[in-house]
Formats: sequence, C-alpha cells, structure tokens
Amino acid sequence: MKPSSMPMRLAAMDFFRDHITYVIFLVITLYFVLFAPHFASVSTASAVLRITAIVSVMAIGMTFVIICGEIDLSVGSVASFSGMIGALLLDQNVPTYVAALLVLSAGAAIGAVSGVLVTKLRIPSFLVTLGMLSIFSGLALTITGTRPVSIVDDDFSNLFWNGSFLGVQAPIWWTIVLTAAGYYLLHQMPYGRRVYATGGNAVAARFSGVRTDGVKIFAFVLCGMTASLAGLMLAARSTAGNPSLGAGLELDVIAAVIIGGTSLFGGYGSIVGSVVGAIFIGILGFGLLVLGLSTSIQEVIKGAIIIIAVSLNRR
Repeated sequence: MKPSSMPMRLAAMDFFRDHITYVIFLVITLYFVLFAPHFASVSTASAVLRITAIVSVMAIGMTFVIICGEIDLSVGSVASFSGMIGALLLDQNVPTYVAALLVLSAGAAIGAVSGVLVTKLRIPSFLVTLGMLSIFSGLALTITGTRPVSIVDDDFSNLFWNGSFLGVQAPIWWTIVLTAAGYYLLHQMPYGRRVYATGGNAVAARFSGVRTDGVKIFAFVLCGMTASLAGLMLAARSTAGNPSLGAGLELDVIAAVIIGGTSLFGGYGSIVGSVVGAIFIGILGFGLLVLGLSTSIQEVIKGAIIIIAVSLNRR
C-alpha cells in the first residue's frame, strides 16, 4: 500500500467508527425497504415521523442532560402527569394556550427541582430522577383516582396532534421546530459550549469559569419542558389525559439519544443524532410489525440494539 493512501484509509476508518450507528440505521432501513411489503412509501414515512414525534421531542431535551453527564428517568411520568394536568385545566374551561403554557411551566419547574437536587445536594441524577418518576407516576394516578379525563377542545387537539400546516401534520412540525431550536441552542450558542465542557470535564470547566451547576440545572429544565410538551401531545392524540400514557417512554427516549451517538458518559452528542435515533426506533418497530413479528420480539431486538449502540459509542 502506498504511504499516501494511509491517511485516507485512517480517515475513512475514523469516519466509519464515528458514524457506525448511522451505517446500521441505513442497512436496517434498506432491509425493510427491500423485504417489508409496502414499506417504501410516502405514507409510511409520514406515519413513522408522526409516531416517533413524541419520543423525538423528549429526546431533544434528554440530549442536553446526557451530554452534561447526567440522566433523567422521570420523563415518562412527567409526560403522564402533564397530560393529566392539561386535561384538568381544559375541563375547567381554561383557554387552550394558557393551559399549555401552565403545563410547560410546570414541566420546567419539575426539571429545575431535579437539577437543584442533583447539583446542590450532590445526589446522583439516577436516584433523584428515579424518585421523581415514582412521585409523578403516583400523582398522575392520584389526582383523578386513576380515571382518565376526556378532552373535547378541538383547538387543543389540532394544535398538538390532529392539525396540519402546508400539508405537514402538527406532530411533525413540533419535531422540526424543536429540532431547529435545540440545534441552535446546543451548537450555535455559548450555552451549548458550556454543556459540552461540563459533560467532558466538569472540574476543568469550573476552573475555566463555567458555572457547571447552572448549566446542569438548565439542562434539566429543558428536559422537563420537552417532557411536558410530549405529555400534551399524548393527551391530544388520545383525546384524554391518562395517568399511564407516558409509562415506559423514558426507555425509548434514552435509547434514541444513545443510538443517535450521544455518549452516556457525557461530553459528546448532537440534537440531530438524537432525533435520527428516535426515527430509527420508529422504523425498527414499524418494519418488524410489517414483517409480522410480535411486540415481545420487537422489545428483545430493541434491547439488543441498545446494548450494541452503547458498546459502539463508548467515548
């Protein structure tokens, strides 16, 4: 081999290693296109994007937390709680946009509490958010005695799920808008640089003048807000606030972020990668369903892919 070809070969190997999850994503998608009946169609693409919108929105907020070197296990229960609160506010004739703002503010407050407990009391985020998961799962079940609350507000349903603009459905628009906003904040703003510095080496970041506690708290605030937005979308989709709608979603969200290339150990990741990871999970589930595999087998395959993704993305 010529010496001049060595740098090109090394560069190709580095690129392949850094983008291995995208390669796997393309290979699996191509497999479904070739072998799953009617998979390659515009309607399928639209359905997958709509189905994965909720996980995509939550993954955007989770990306900030994980890049900071933390984790938030409470997002599923916060989504359920937010959907219930939104439904109760609408049931009391609170205007749609006021109800939505109140719910998003509640999500931000929940995230702030988690962030303060993690940073000021030095409690591991795994334990803090595991406790918050239990608290808000219980609250979602308690506030209405486990009964769902119907939503008859058409404006609410159209805003968060059933509506469309320029032929694009509302959930897809929410994904696009949140992806653009998250990308700008993480990759173009000074705060994003502080997030990477905090997750990469918190001690060095503090010596460089970065207020790492504030960076982490705001990351949890963003995560809480996106979880609350996902709860409103869930409620709009089912036309009811249901205390169990968000149960287990935290696993899909974390899987999407890790599959998208974000390091579970902090310091590395991207918003677009997390959204791609969420879409990949949706394509995987939809493709396996089209192929006739049961839900239980889908969960086994999803778990295996999560393990592979984590092992390939150790940084």
